[in-house]
Amino acid sequence: MHNYKKITFLILCCTLLLSACAFPDKEKEENQVPAKDQLTMVQTAVDEYQKASNGLLPLKERDDSYSIYLKHPVDFNKLKPKFLSQLPGNAFENGGIYQYVIMDVDKDPKVHLIDLRTSEVLKDIRIRIDASGEPLQLGEKVAPNVYEIDYKKYGFKKKPTVPSPYSNERLPVYMNGGNDFVIDYRLDLAKAIKKEKSLPKPGTDIRYLLYKETPILPAYSPEFTINSKNEPVFKSKVKKY
Repeated sequence: MHNYKKITFLILCCTLLLSACAFPDKEKEENQVPAKDQLTMVQTAVDEYQKASNGLLPLKERDDSYSIYLKHPVDFNKLKPKFLSQLPGNAFENGGIYQYVIMDVDKDPKVHLIDLRTSEVLKDIRIRIDASGEPLQLGEKVAPNVYEIDYKKYGFKKKPTVPSPYSNERLPVYMNGGNDFVIDYRLDLAKAIKKEKSLPKPGTDIRYLLYKETPILPAYSPEFTINSKNEPVFKSKVKKY
């Protein structure tokens, strides 16, 4: 059931993404930029809604099966028209490529973004796997509860990857034992670590380094930490991504 909900979510996102084709080229390009003013506009609306609603946030309801990064999407229906005159152009509800979500909902709610182009690639991989009609075949073990996809079995010419929302890198896609996708952000984390003056301690979840200077969250990511060589590694005990 958990996986069906995710598939449904991905299909919905992709359907809305296709609607962006109806926009003029200039407008469509603008809708693909994580513009600071649009993010600020939504953050202000969320803050005002919370003050007017005795601390409640404008969230879509989701259960605990969703990851921390996907669990709290902004419900724009609760913000319009009183707190928000129009939807941000880059929101997927408006033909854009970003899902607006809220992090740290209990202490300091902040609006962030999920790049849905990643979801589009994962949807294609899922369709190919499901279309085979065979039980999931996991490949080589990469880390605890993280495995390569037996890509040749499902007709892929090479190991599946997704475009990074942080760089020009292509990031490997793996799966865990629960049949969920896992994206390996170690290439981007290695770059982020080099920029840090004060490195986190081994065992610390270092994913925050990826969205320290950008509003985009690392969706479909397991926990990563740093080893004694200051290299990003999967945590030994992988929690829900």
